[in-house]
Amino acid sequence: MNPFEKIFNYQIISRLEESGTIAITSHERTWLKTVLAHPEAKHAFSDETLTKLNGILEQVEPYDLTGSFVEKAKSQEKQIYHPLLRKFRGILVRKQGMHITYQNRNGKTHLEQRGFPYKLEYSMVKREWYLLWYHFRIKSFMSTRLQHVFSVREHPVSSQVAEETIAIIEASLEMRKEQAVIEVLPAYNQELTRILYAFSCFEKEVEYLDQADTYRIKLFYLEDDREYILSKIRFLGTRIRVIKGKKLQLRMYESAQKALMRYGISMHRPEQSE
Repeated sequence: MNPFEKIFNYQIISRLEESGTIAITSHERTWLKTVLAHPEAKHAFSDETLTKLNGILEQVEPYDLTGSFVEKAKSQEKQIYHPLLRKFRGILVRKQGMHITYQNRNGKTHLEQRGFPYKLEYSMVKREWYLLWYHFRIKSFMSTRLQHVFSVREHPVSSQVAEETIAIIEASLEMRKEQAVIEVLPAYNQELTRILYAFSCFEKEVEYLDQADTYRIKLFYLEDDREYILSKIRFLGTRIRVIKGKKLQLRMYESAQKALMRYGISMHRPEQSE
């Protein structure tokens, strides 16, 4: 495969992302038309949005799934969609406060707690939704599993309170941010697209070192996502290496040490760069 094609494609995708443009393929339109036919679609979208999407996709033929696919037995999966998603999104768009009833990690239920929702986040590791919010009474930034939220109702706040609360939350998130530099070994430059896809849900910068013929990916992430990034690094194997990011390097060292110990092999602790 032509390596320049990979580079060119990545540049196009990056420019589209910067301009906020989303390219929708015919397969994606067909998939969406099929999904909208599912009974749960009316709960996932408002009537207005559902009518608009169906109108746009009127000429698109959905996939014919009758008798074409056989689903094998599998373990029970968690439901990705949550009935409170739409309600939270509405409150988030309007930048309003809330009264929330939820359960903490110890199983204790807190009734009608006043707070301010900041973001809905989906964990790729645990495969479930989290609500990031600010608790007004204890003045703390919270992360709560959506499956532990029992009810929520909107509580109006002034625009000044909303902006001040958002500033507090963003300052808290800034303290939890981490970054690392991942180097792609030159022998695997042609797999750059695949490697970037593995980290597609994180903010990143890509640098090409001409003399060394090497790509370097600078990742920005929250400490909560560290284990997920480590799983992707292990999956990519010898294609990449972590050259900056002490915490990631230490965790990779610990993993390698435990694996070697099973075979009675010891290794020296390496010096870490930052």
